[in-house]
Amino acid sequence: MTTITTHSLEVPDATLVYDVHGPTPTADGTPPLLLVGQPMDATGFTTLASYFPDRPVVTYDPRGLGRSTRTDGAMNRPEQQAGDLSLLIAALGAGPVDVFGSSGGAVTSLALVTAHPDQVRTLVAHEPPLLGVLPDAEQAFAAERRILEAYHQRGWGAGMATFIALTSWPGEFTAAFAVPPLDPATFGMPAGDDGARDDPLLSGASAPVTAYRPDLDALRAAPTRVVIAAGIESQGLLTWRASAALAAALGEELAVFPSHHGGFLSPESGHGGQPAEFAARLREVLADAG
Repeated sequence: MTTITTHSLEVPDATLVYDVHGPTPTADGTPPLLLVGQPMDATGFTTLASYFPDRPVVTYDPRGLGRSTRTDGAMNRPEQQAGDLSLLIAALGAGPVDVFGSSGGAVTSLALVTAHPDQVRTLVAHEPPLLGVLPDAEQAFAAERRILEAYHQRGWGAGMATFIALTSWPGEFTAAFAVPPLDPATFGMPAGDDGARDDPLLSGASAPVTAYRPDLDALRAAPTRVVIAAGIESQGLLTWRASAALAAALGEELAVFPSHHGGFLSPESGHGGQPAEFAARLREVLADAG
């Protein structure tokens, strides 16, 4: 059974909490595998981590999320979080590491490789929601603004319904997106409004994540092998299209994974994927990159 130890790390204006699954450093020098989410915290990687008992796996809660705290506001900025990850890797004393970044965590990880390339051996960036790389970027940003408007005007249910509509919209966005405003009940969401406006996904706090513009020259020049990946069930959707556009811009082939955006999640999560198949594909990609 893999031993899990929990640690905390003081970084500027925040305290990060992270978990180490297994011993680090290892006797054979196998680097840790760092699993990065945003706004998902470490709990979302519990199942995926269990499929790598043969190597140390590190999960963490980004600043202000889960168990990690912050004193500098609520905005989630990839460059700042990349700095946090750099300090975490240094604290491990076992770099360079392999990184799997999911969604906003993939964006953070791209920023990490840009700023600290010597700390990452291989990055697998799975479905980064980079709106700016899309051919219909202007329409995509307009669609994102509809989410913020729905949330701030009508509450969580309306915001989440609009978010679900955005993530499931096939192909390029048009002016018809979310017009008229969507009924939360159609998506199984509550119509009531509890007054809260601090959701990290819906409030605008993660707008810097979707607006992040990757430095293509820095990524190409890095000693890191950068693999852009997407789940086959996401084909045609926003995060697939963004991933495919980024891979093409880097001159790389898109790595296709099983399942969907959260394909590594267990069935018990409510949006489960195919975690065993997903982990096997990740292991394959990491081995190819090694």
